[in-house]
Amino acid sequence: MIPQNLIDKLPELKTPLYYYDMDLLQETLNAASNAAKPYGYHIHFALKANFNVKVLETISATGMGADCVSGNEIIKALQNGFHPRQIVFAGVGKSDEEIRLALEKNIYAFNCESLQEIEVINEIAGSVGKKARIFLRLNPDVKAHTHKNITTGTAETKFGISPLETELYLKQLDHFQHTELIGLHFHIGSQICDFSVFKALALKVNEIQDHFESNGVKIQHLNMGGGLGIDYKHPEKNPVPDFKGYFDTFNQHLKLRPGQEVHFELGRALVAQSGVLLSKVLYVKSGEKNRFAIVDASMTDLLRPALYEAYHKIENLSNNGNTGDILDVAGPVCESSDVFARNIALGTTQRGDFLAIYSTGAYGQVMSSAYNLRSPAHTLYSDEL
Repeated sequence: MIPQNLIDKLPELKTPLYYYDMDLLQETLNAASNAAKPYGYHIHFALKANFNVKVLETISATGMGADCVSGNEIIKALQNGFHPRQIVFAGVGKSDEEIRLALEKNIYAFNCESLQEIEVINEIAGSVGKKARIFLRLNPDVKAHTHKNITTGTAETKFGISPLETELYLKQLDHFQHTELIGLHFHIGSQICDFSVFKALALKVNEIQDHFESNGVKIQHLNMGGGLGIDYKHPEKNPVPDFKGYFDTFNQHLKLRPGQEVHFELGRALVAQSGVLLSKVLYVKSGEKNRFAIVDASMTDLLRPALYEAYHKIENLSNNGNTGDILDVAGPVCESSDVFARNIALGTTQRGDFLAIYSTGAYGQVMSSAYNLRSPAHTLYSDEL
């Protein structure tokens, strides 16, 4: 995963360091595009996964759209090559200022998450003389079988419009004269590797479409969200997700109407494996039971393990594969949760060794902070070596 010329150069580099394999990123984007193309599916990259400028420029060059969850993400997308007509504005808490910005920039559509939000968008659009295109984000109540903090499509989450609000909306559809309902949006969670979950989503969407049509509402677009997982345990064996199986699942089970278009908002699956966080061992210390490798990266550089107890494969790049030492890998931040892994085999590990924390191209740099007044991690790209 890490080229030898980079390993040789590590003593000269500042760590912690985010390394991006741009060849792998391009290979992943090509695989996704090629798998979606036979069905005419549209892919929008979820900027919340990674807003690194060079990464965004590479993605926008493929012709993919952007899925944004803030006004600043809309601006970032526009600055880095994404076309306004391919930008969708999602998010459960859009501010009035962000809505005005999106209307001003002529983005394609809003994914709406409550009846009140639709009312606000309708009012603001009317005040500026525009008509806003909207998707309704509905909760299909499909369990994603993933971590509770990244499950979003069940009945009781903060996301999406409830069945009750959906019925109220349908009864007063004509009232919203400054919005145009063009589609339905679904997102049930992240890091989903069981394709039967996506089958269940497709079947549920078929039922929901039937209900809308029974109320005289035809749907032009379906946004099926994202959620496709990656192999965190074996990134070297499975660097590119099974996009073909993913899109084939929807093609087999989703009943489309004539001329209907289908959209996806992939994030992690497109970028996660292309990023690696490199860190240096500062100290090795022993407790009564555990031994610790204290490294210079921390939860301020990669929050996922502290936030979700997320697993990332970690490799000692300095010990040539010896697997003798069992260690906890912990950062320097003054929090007990600043731990990347517990009881893992790292080999004989000593001060000055370099560790690679894999699969960090998604929800890595974007979730960083300056807690403890920490400096941000540096960045290096494979085409700079």
